[in-house]
Amino acid sequence: MTPSPIEAPIVAVTVFPDRARVTRRADLRLPAGEHRVRIGPLPLGLRRDSLRVGGRGPASVLGVDVATDVRPRSAEPGAVELERRRRELTAEIAELADAETVETRRTEFLTQLAQRAGGTYARALAGGDATPGDVLGFTDAVAEQTAASQARRRDLTRRRDEVQERLAAVDRELAALPGKRQPDRLTAEVVVQVEPDGAGEPGPEATVEVRLELSYVVDGAGWTSSYDLRLVDETLTLTWFGQVSQRTGEDWPECELLLSTARPTTGTNLPELSPWYLDQADPTAWMAKEAARGGGPVRAFAAAAPSGGPGGPGRPGSAPRPPAPVAQPTATLEQGVAAATYQPARPVAVPADGGTHRAVVAVLELGSTLDYVTAPVRTPDVHLRATVTNSSDHTLLPGSASVFHGNDFVGATKLPTWAPGEEVELALGLDDRIRVKRELVRRTDTKATLGSTRRREVEYRTTLANHTPRPARITVLDQLPVSRGEGITVRELRLDPAPTERGDLGELRWRLELPPGGSRAILFGLRVELAKGVDLTGWRE
Repeated sequence: MTPSPIEAPIVAVTVFPDRARVTRRADLRLPAGEHRVRIGPLPLGLRRDSLRVGGRGPASVLGVDVATDVRPRSAEPGAVELERRRRELTAEIAELADAETVETRRTEFLTQLAQRAGGTYARALAGGDATPGDVLGFTDAVAEQTAASQARRRDLTRRRDEVQERLAAVDRELAALPGKRQPDRLTAEVVVQVEPDGAGEPGPEATVEVRLELSYVVDGAGWTSSYDLRLVDETLTLTWFGQVSQRTGEDWPECELLLSTARPTTGTNLPELSPWYLDQADPTAWMAKEAARGGGPVRAFAAAAPSGGPGGPGRPGSAPRPPAPVAQPTATLEQGVAAATYQPARPVAVPADGGTHRAVVAVLELGSTLDYVTAPVRTPDVHLRATVTNSSDHTLLPGSASVFHGNDFVGATKLPTWAPGEEVELALGLDDRIRVKRELVRRTDTKATLGSTRRREVEYRTTLANHTPRPARITVLDQLPVSRGEGITVRELRLDPAPTERGDLGELRWRLELPPGGSRAILFGLRVELAKGVDLTGWRE
């Protein structure tokens, strides 16, 4: 007789970004000799080659086999209950549909009866065999029966709609349990050789304690990182959350939950300028003029929505500091050779419904240097930027981050992979109190003459104003066009003040500091000379 499977509860789960390793434990008392122990049920989707058996006690594991336990229906209590409710609701809908059919037939019968009785009563009245009172009594009875039938149909329709809504809710719950709805399960058969205790001569009823630990890897599980970035003055508080979800077909109870990191790669986008090229037009490819307009793209600053609120360099120095936030217990860190493992301070139960369950991994206080970045050649937005060094022992994984200025939520950004000691630039939202305006103040074009070049001269004025109560450090990005044709020459006419930095492909960078209420203007003029017969593409204003 095949023994029944032994229930070995889940005692530990190690979650990786795209899978999980589950450990089950069974404490047994076995006599000396060879035994076959069946452990189950196990999820159908586990990786069979990942199954491992270990444990403690005077025993040896001689082998492990995995068998499929074929069942007519799922044995998971949650799925069984939902399936039962679904069958009941489906049957109730069928009963209501039958009752509605009966009422429809009743109404049709009453209608036909009234139609046929009309002629009969007309002849009876003409022959004196019936009175008007008889006719009135019949029509009242038919009308009463018809009205009652219509009321019952309306009630049946209402009840059917309500049951269909409950059925749709059950279907949504079942859709969240794809693994649990599968009736079949796996069973691990472990062959164990138990040695005698050694403390005296063992009797026929003597047993020893053996602990078996079975582990396996399942897909359909993982964890991701998310963050809260809270800026107060120039201190950035970073709270790291691990978000765990799984659809493995088995619920994980509150047990030892470990989060293991990987080595993903990502980047962070900050405002940069691509070269501004001017090309000699091909007169035979006139459609290229439209395609070339607009110049090189500017990579958007990965910023939050406009804040317009207090925070950053413009935060008043006299504003009271908010009270310290409620303390959050953090996870225990264990550094490995190529990855780190975190054990949250509190056990977390993770059902197999695909929902997200969050645990605090770490809370870090990081010093930051704040400034603003703007590229008015593309957009008048002014971005608040924090230059921060990871002074912790944690390698922070990429993930979404909610940005707060004090207690005010201002939007979301992306955090890149961030190693200990590494410096990164974080986008912390827009500040409408720094105003930037770029305008064309002069434009001239000379007409072509025989043997001469054509000239186009433009001059721009960029005005910056600081409406915050504190000094503001602002980086302004602009660019000169770059010629890629022999018949096109670009010359600077005016750069006032001179840019702080220049790039090889026309990038210009000014680093300015404005006092509270102060303003500053940047004048930028250039000339483009075109040889005779050369048309220009890539120009923008």
